[in-house]
Amino acid sequence: MCGIFGFVGSFEPAVLETMAAALAHRGPDDRGLHADVAQGIGLGQTRLAIIDLSAAGHQPMADAGSRYLVVFNGEIYNYRELRAELERDGVTFRGHSDTEVMLEWYARLGPAVLDKLNGIFAL
Repeated sequence: MCGIFGFVGSFEPAVLETMAAALAHRGPDDRGLHADVAQGIGLGQTRLAIIDLSAAGHQPMADAGSRYLVVFNGEIYNYRELRAELERDGVTFRGHSDTEVMLEWYARLGPAVLDKLNGIFAL
């Protein structure tokens, strides 16, 4: 199971390193951090790779348009069907993760994406 974490407000980027170290046991396969001190947003993830073992599943993950950034943990049971629907609309994916599918749907629907998802997850 992955570990996800974040910070909103004034912070030193080193706090994300501390948070990642505290969750290292939750995701031994990869670790990613995003710090935007000017915006006051820090995100991170420790990854246990299960669905997409490639680097394309690295998080924090940005959508194809680089507008949205997410850290995600869990499983979307219907991601294959949701992916197929996007592919029929011409979307090309970088990898095979359910995170990328959810994020591309989020870019289309915003928070209403939650109504399309069947699974257990946090983002």
